[in-house]
Amino acid sequence: MASKIKKYYGHVFTDLVVDAAGAEGNCIARFETLVIFLPYAAPGDIVDVKIVGFKKRFMLGEIVAIKKAAPERVEPKCEHFGVCGGCKWQHVNYASQLAWKQQVVKDAFTRMHKIDVPMLKPIIGSNQIFEYRNKLEYSFSETRWILPEEPEGVSKLAAGFHIPGRFDKILDINACHLQEDLSNQIRLFVKNKAIELGLTFYHPRNQTGYMRNIIVRNTTKGDWMVILIVGSEDEAPVVAILDALTQKFEAIKSCFYILNTKKNDTIYDLPLHLHSGEAFLVETLHDLDFKIRPKSFFQPNGKQAHALYQVALDMAHLTGNEIVYDLYCGTGTISLFLAQKAKKVVGIESVPQAIEDANENAALNKITNAHFEVGDMRFLFNDALIAKYGKPDVVVTDPPRIGMHNDVINQLLALEPQKIVYVSCNPGTQARDVQLLLEKYDLADVQPVDMFPHTHHVENVVLLNKK
Repeated sequence: MASKIKKYYGHVFTDLVVDAAGAEGNCIARFETLVIFLPYAAPGDIVDVKIVGFKKRFMLGEIVAIKKAAPERVEPKCEHFGVCGGCKWQHVNYASQLAWKQQVVKDAFTRMHKIDVPMLKPIIGSNQIFEYRNKLEYSFSETRWILPEEPEGVSKLAAGFHIPGRFDKILDINACHLQEDLSNQIRLFVKNKAIELGLTFYHPRNQTGYMRNIIVRNTTKGDWMVILIVGSEDEAPVVAILDALTQKFEAIKSCFYILNTKKNDTIYDLPLHLHSGEAFLVETLHDLDFKIRPKSFFQPNGKQAHALYQVALDMAHLTGNEIVYDLYCGTGTISLFLAQKAKKVVGIESVPQAIEDANENAALNKITNAHFEVGDMRFLFNDALIAKYGKPDVVVTDPPRIGMHNDVINQLLALEPQKIVYVSCNPGTQARDVQLLLEKYDLADVQPVDMFPHTHHVENVVLLNKK
């Protein structure tokens, strides 16, 4: 198959019909029996396609001409669409995006893992499809991605997002519509101030330069946090920028900087320097308050997070007498929702900072029946922990994209809680794990939730009842 595909590299196929949405935001076209994965396409398009790569069983193409546009196509809002790596479905109306995501969930269960899902509910869409994120991170670079139409000699300084597949090239962003517009104003102000001060931007290959990254967070209350990361121990320039920034924008209630002279961009092992304001923001979900610190994880779509947590709470169907375990609990957001309806909640997470946040948020909300343990799930979720807190009646699990380790699945099968509520950002690995749990459980409910409009990502929640 590989040799048959390889010979078409660089070839242009004309008048291909795009017949389906595929994985990772791509769509699928076919030439005879050969499969072609296409970004920025829509089912129903008739297109000319150039083959730009190949894998063992399929080819990678790019659209060189749209002969006939699918009816689902709309004009993308973003001027950076097609170059920036995000929002790959912005050219398709939102109703069609939701239908595709619903199909992704169904295919993960029925096609990939042969699990029947007659109980699959219609996906819960987001009321807000732009400006829904509460956190964005931008990179500074002196090796800007130059667009083909740009003249020679243009500035190579950038503040924006990485070009897909290129660690060394940053697309300079004028306006991103994923976060409220103040995020754009903050980024552009900092960029221009750095240029005014003659500061160098980061060079990812040489690993030199002063301006490295900026993180912008906000809450539904209109409060903003800025974390500026620079590549030197010299604090005077970053303080000068943040002095000007906080004077310009009164909405910034929390402002930090980080000195990062390492070769990587990870900030979780670096000290924070509070420039001004509070050390945290407070976000409210339903009737719970959560402190958000610079390194805290919080669902990027806060408004839709409430819908997701409500689904999990409804599936758990708590009466107030249950012991509930929340596996991979993060900062305890789901745990605290559950604790309002349960006798006891035990949250388990491997990141110490997340558990610190969870305990602090429990105290903030005067919740005393939530207990948190830190450690590797594979080893901490054991008989000793069960002996300490009691056997769970309900388990809620929200693992990373790779899903649950087999040891965790085996412990669940051994414990036999009455209900398992499985929240996942990857329906493929979720369906794989569910298939193993069906040894002792019935699949009772499946509810997709869209957290990230214009992307291929979809959350899914399933309920498993003990047989």
